[in-house]
Amino acid sequence: MSDGAPGQDLPVGFGFRPYRGDDDHGPMAAVRLGCAERDRVDARSVVEGLPTAAEVAEASAELEERSKNQIMVVHDGSVVGYTTIRWWLERDNTWLYLHRGYLLPEHRGQGMGSAMLSWAEERIGQLVEQHGTARTAVIGANATASEQDATALLLAAGYRRVFSLVELELGDLQQSPERGSELPAGIRTGPIGPSHYRAAWRMVVDSYADTGFHQNWPFQDFVDTADPACWRAAWHGQDMVGVALCSIRRQNRTVGEVEELSVRTDQRRLGIGRALLLDGLRSLREQGATTARLFTGTANPHRSYDLYESVGFRRQNEYVRYRKPLA
Repeated sequence: MSDGAPGQDLPVGFGFRPYRGDDDHGPMAAVRLGCAERDRVDARSVVEGLPTAAEVAEASAELEERSKNQIMVVHDGSVVGYTTIRWWLERDNTWLYLHRGYLLPEHRGQGMGSAMLSWAEERIGQLVEQHGTARTAVIGANATASEQDATALLLAAGYRRVFSLVELELGDLQQSPERGSELPAGIRTGPIGPSHYRAAWRMVVDSYADTGFHQNWPFQDFVDTADPACWRAAWHGQDMVGVALCSIRRQNRTVGEVEELSVRTDQRRLGIGRALLLDGLRSLREQGATTARLFTGTANPHRSYDLYESVGFRRQNEYVRYRKPLA
């Protein structure tokens, strides 16, 4: 067995080795590209697209102990797959340990996917023991609805689907409608400045209060990533009653993203959400975006497919989270 392999035999010609840093980023990006056709990857996705080597490097830099929590699959000396593990505390105090694996299609069906899964679960067991989180820890995994091989592997291994995100695209921002002047009496909209950040953050956090499977989102993290050029809010007097947080994608400045659209419970179904969405889309267009993306949870009781589709968004892929209890 190679370094870091789980306690089982690997298919002939395959091995595991630890992640080695910069030299691996190009081969890892090549693996993702090589999976794209079989798994019907949406290259433009804002949830999980096709990363460049530089983007793989950025994601790897965010991992803790990355040489232990990211493992390469090699076949005859070449990288043909990899698995990554990360973890976080969710709002209900569950510790989620998430693994995500990729394997080139020509090497599937030989038992290597199961070996990668076993390695991930074994490593997560070690991490849970180190962290002392066994009482509230669960194992998680992601797969898109179009990844039939990964989905079958997870279900056969005892994972169950717990929620999913649906991504939508507005293919031509020039075709998005302009909003009319109709807003409820006393409601005004406008840009969001630093003095409004806490109210905007609270608006979004509160909108997820009754939905599960969400990470904690500290206010400082909100401030550190703030990009308010295309942010819009609605007020009733001095009270913020809705926000649309839109941004230009750093990786591709022709693509805008509607990151959050939230309206206070007592102000819903009055046209405020639509007005904010259209204001945000206009801002994205003015900043040079030609298309827009967003995603929303299928379990979200306030999901607004009808609203999004009424302004031209169309559904793309579905991104599914699976969970499994610790052994």
